[in-house]
Amino acid sequence: MTTLVGRVTTRRGQLLVQPQDGAEVAVPVADVALVLFGQKVALGGGVVHYLAQHDVSALMCDWRGVPLAGFHAWSDHTRVGARQIAQANLTKPRQKNAWLQLIKAKILGQAATLALVDELSADYLLDLASQVRSGDPNNLEAAAARWYWRYLFADRTFSREQDGSDNTNAMLNYGYGILRGLGIRAAAGAGLTPALGVFHSNRSNPFNLVEDLIEPFRPIVDACVLGLPADGSLEHPAIKQALVATATTSVDGSGLSMGA
Repeated sequence: MTTLVGRVTTRRGQLLVQPQDGAEVAVPVADVALVLFGQKVALGGGVVHYLAQHDVSALMCDWRGVPLAGFHAWSDHTRVGARQIAQANLTKPRQKNAWLQLIKAKILGQAATLALVDELSADYLLDLASQVRSGDPNNLEAAAARWYWRYLFADRTFSREQDGSDNTNAMLNYGYGILRGLGIRAAAGAGLTPALGVFHSNRSNPFNLVEDLIEPFRPIVDACVLGLPADGSLEHPAIKQALVATATTSVDGSGLSMGA
């Protein structure tokens, strides 16, 4: 709904999307996990309450459709206090081991994505993944990233930048933003404290744990962007739809899509 000009209301288990110029569309709330609202959508507190009741997260987007903020239901997990205490008391060795698992999974995912365009270069990442140790003391994550971005978009004039405004960086950042929103929803729903990460520890970031947990899923977004036109723009709804669909795809332990 980032391009919607109109209202959103609710009625009997449905979100009612009411364009200013167009027919009303009813969407079953049971089919929704995440909603993106643009700047020209009008909605009331009742809609926010309804979404929270049904465990649906919402992200508020800027004029480009890029998420800037969000709201999520508070956890009703029965052991939320116990979980947060255990999370805060997690020992350093366990934190380092968790980071090992996350980074190894991320590099393996990068290898699978890179293999779509360059199997020989992907083999190097497989070798790096096998060398990751607890806590990643040799920073193989960074080494893998340098190799990965060098070859993934070799057919484009591209340099990976978190604040890059070119089309490829913009599509990547949009997809990562969706992942981050889903990660916040999952962490809160599990009764965890999003600010307490196992590796990320930025004092000004309230979502360090989420930054940790989404690392292995970033290559899924990268693979999607790889398949989109190099001149693809977030101004085209189909581009956003593809990225949202990818970020919300269920996968199994092998990283393969489980389908609908």
